[in-house]
Amino acid sequence: MAKQAAKKKAASPASPITPTSTLRARARKNIDDGAITESYAADRKAVIRMLNDALATEYVCVLRYYRHYFMAKGMLADAVKAEFLEHAQQEQEHAGRLAERIVQLGGEPDLNPDTLTTRSHAEYKEGKDLRDMVKENLVAERIAIDSYREMINYVGDRDTTTKRILEDILAQEEEHADEFADLLEGWIG
Repeated sequence: MAKQAAKKKAASPASPITPTSTLRARARKNIDDGAITESYAADRKAVIRMLNDALATEYVCVLRYYRHYFMAKGMLADAVKAEFLEHAQQEQEHAGRLAERIVQLGGEPDLNPDTLTTRSHAEYKEGKDLRDMVKENLVAERIAIDSYREMINYVGDRDTTTKRILEDILAQEEEHADEFADLLEGWIG
């Protein structure tokens, strides 16, 4: 019986989890780094730079959506204005999540208005009429979709928290693009 118990112990694979004593000891090292521990595998500076560019993109989109909300006119304006306002608020939420993550990583959110448009992936296009505004917002959402996909691929599993945030934002950007594509498809005139 003792031989069987010894055999079972020897046959069980090693735990994939670091021993508790090691986790505890590592947690006490570099405590000033906050949430960033030794197991963080991404290039923190590169991730912060990437997130700051995404932050700039979100703020440019917020500003564009608010402009379109206030400037929308015409027979379909009320329905489309509601979309512009909702998207502006959602893009603002994205910006908040990105800024919080930048701080968690030990960086500083770059909100310098002088550089927002140059760092933004999306452009600030005013649009000449309501249909053009919808089109420009669809273009911006398509840019955001591609840039968020690239960021997710870059981060991979080296920073799972940032990856989850980016995936959540990407899902909402895809919804926005789908809504604007539907609006354009059903456009009269």
